[in-house]
Amino acid sequence: MNKKTIIGASIGNCVHVAGVIHFLELAEDEGYNSIFLGPAVSVDELFENIDIYRPDMVGVGYRLTPENVVPLLEEINRRREKLSYNITWVFGGTMPVAHIARKYGFFSFVSDGTDDIVDSIRFLRGDSGSDSVMAYPDNIVDRIKENSPYPVLRHHFGLPSLEDTIDGVRKIAEAKVLDVISIGPDQNTQQFFFKQDKMNKEFDGAGGVPIRTREDFRRLKEATMCGNQPLLRCYSGTEDVFEFAELLLDEIDNAWTAIPLCWYNELDGRGTRVLESSIEEAQRLIKWHAERNIPVEINEPHHWAMRDAHDVMSVVMAYVSALNAKELGVKNYISQYMFNVPNGLSFSMDLARVLAMIEMVESLEDKTFKTYRQTRAGLPLFSSDLDVAKGQLAASTFMQMSVKPDIMHVVAFTEANHAATAEDVIASTKIVKGVIKHTLKDAFSIENNKEIQSRKNHLLSEARYVIDFIEKKYSSCKNPLTDSFVLADCIKSGIIDAVHILKGKKFKGDLYTRITGGMCEACDKSTGEIIDEATRLNNKV
Repeated sequence: MNKKTIIGASIGNCVHVAGVIHFLELAEDEGYNSIFLGPAVSVDELFENIDIYRPDMVGVGYRLTPENVVPLLEEINRRREKLSYNITWVFGGTMPVAHIARKYGFFSFVSDGTDDIVDSIRFLRGDSGSDSVMAYPDNIVDRIKENSPYPVLRHHFGLPSLEDTIDGVRKIAEAKVLDVISIGPDQNTQQFFFKQDKMNKEFDGAGGVPIRTREDFRRLKEATMCGNQPLLRCYSGTEDVFEFAELLLDEIDNAWTAIPLCWYNELDGRGTRVLESSIEEAQRLIKWHAERNIPVEINEPHHWAMRDAHDVMSVVMAYVSALNAKELGVKNYISQYMFNVPNGLSFSMDLARVLAMIEMVESLEDKTFKTYRQTRAGLPLFSSDLDVAKGQLAASTFMQMSVKPDIMHVVAFTEANHAATAEDVIASTKIVKGVIKHTLKDAFSIENNKEIQSRKNHLLSEARYVIDFIEKKYSSCKNPLTDSFVLADCIKSGIIDAVHILKGKKFKGDLYTRITGGMCEACDKSTGEIIDEATRLNNKV
């Protein structure tokens, strides 16, 4: 099959060529044969080359005074109409110049600087720009494939008012900035949707949007049917979990489910279930989604890290989560890597922690089990000073891009100040898009730093020690790491532990951690000295 040919040039007296060259590079990545004519190309020279190469597409750029582009476009339009074959025309320029170019009507794609790489990629792949529902993939796996190498973007959204949330979802969809909107319901919804007589009305809207009927869910879904038709997903229920999962599948076509393996129960107070039955129920819920070919995320590692577990524990639980997903039949596994937790990690040592998690998780991949990397900034990172928080969001995004995520979970820079409005979501996503735009094609390799590699390898060694310890201790069990009673016993005894777990008769862990050298380490509480896993687990044989 012959490659399509694209010609690109800055026309008239414009010498700004960066935009044209960047577009041609994207075209080459998509299989085009590109020809760059250079800066300040006259209309005569442009059409001479059109006659020579007979291209499928011509891209012209102009970034100077808007009035000066008019005679150039007039002449191009006049000569274009006399061609005996069809050419697709594209234009790039500043916003005022692009506004004039659009008026001519023959440009199939106009870039004015507000669009980003994914818009160009979609166009080059043949997207007509139509707003029809069929123009955008309706499932997360296909969205990832279509966007690649640009990560799919998602954002949490849920305001204390249902109507404000519905209006906000529509605004976000129309802005075309997100691929996935994660609806954040209030705790009353998650816990008591099917037993609303137990709701404390004083807590309505606390922590998210109050959703009380199936129709409420349908209205949220309908609000996404504009713009780029973002996929919709929602937090899992903390009670009546199977009924809630079916509700989300029926009413919003839940893009994927996020299920904590060990939480939303007596351990964190977000439910009343006892730990043992909660883990077993979570496993059955994971299997329920797997049987329906719904992608699954087990948002486990950061639950431990946010409660000041040491870095080794994040790596262990990343592996345990993925292993459980695989054994329960999940085909498409979304592995979330939350950066910046626990609070105080240095960027380099945090990256080492994430790299160790990725290596453990992806060691499980085979023909039946595919993993996707999802990254996000951690909540402890953000300042309540919004200007500072914008910089923190950009910095974290830069680090996340070093692991080439398939999905980037954008966190609003307002997180430490107030619940994100639709405008905050759009602004935060644009900050992230700006960073992605300048790092996507950059082959920087921070991860190859010797200190980062050394830390990663240390974490892998320690995590494997913990895994081996559990498998030997519970060797009478066929698959200890996927056995709900083994996992519960490991937590109760402190093999799997976090500082913030309330200790007592049931939970006997004694983990003590502190940040040292940008790393979160397990330490001897009496001396403050760092201890390895062999020492930490010595009294738990």
